[in-house]
Amino acid sequence: MHHFTIHYIRIGLNQLLSVMPAKKKFRLRLSARGKSFFYIIGSFFALFILFDNVILPWYVNHGDKFAVPNVLGLTIEHARNMVDSAGLDPVDSDTRPDRQAPIGTVLAQNPEPGAQVKQGRRVYLTISGGELLVSVPPLRGLSTRDAKFTLERNGLQLGAINYASSESYFKNTIVDQTVQPGSEVPVGSKVGIIVSRGRMIEQIPVPDLIGKTVAEVEKLLAREGLRVGNITYQTSFELLPNTVIDQFPRAGESVQGGQAIDLFVVRIVSPKEKIQLPED
Repeated sequence: MHHFTIHYIRIGLNQLLSVMPAKKKFRLRLSARGKSFFYIIGSFFALFILFDNVILPWYVNHGDKFAVPNVLGLTIEHARNMVDSAGLDPVDSDTRPDRQAPIGTVLAQNPEPGAQVKQGRRVYLTISGGELLVSVPPLRGLSTRDAKFTLERNGLQLGAINYASSESYFKNTIVDQTVQPGSEVPVGSKVGIIVSRGRMIEQIPVPDLIGKTVAEVEKLLAREGLRVGNITYQTSFELLPNTVIDQFPRAGESVQGGQAIDLFVVRIVSPKEKIQLPED
């Protein structure tokens, strides 16, 4: 391009000299002012050639566009390397939870993949923090209703409910939970509970009391954690008075500790009572 420029400069000067009188041409060649004029003109065109061949190409090349690479779903290390290799500047802008994207992978990028940008442009990367985790609250000592509300406030759900006897917790209060307090679990997880039935009630087998005296029965039942209940007296000519001839509950049945055992006992016959024996 500069060759054409010099050519036109020469044509212009020739035309200028051709229209000037000869005397003025001679003066122009010898005049210091004329020489300055031509120096200025020459410098101007030299600068024009420099701008056209050096400065302008540098500016155009400096403004070259680069395509933003697609780094979605890649690990952050891999994504940084790709962006850097493309002549761009990777920047970690944010981290947010996501159930589907593995932790440490790129969820979003700005500018979008394929966008045309200048060299050195920053590319902002949003990184997955994985599933959102919440801390499991303590539930021991709460009622089932209160435990349900507590779990829901923390983004969790009430799981299976089981029951067990407890010496330490009142009936219908929670004695344990399937996920320990302070554990980090995903939002929406279920936490099972174990509810107290109250104190354990011991089941005691009823001893055989038939044939024993009332005094013997009282001692025996006391040792077993039981007690004498109602006593019903019946007449018997075959057994001694105060002998137990029947009982309820029956021997071998299981009852709770402290339960009363009803007795059927031979009564004492008064001497005045006439005993009628059957005739032969």
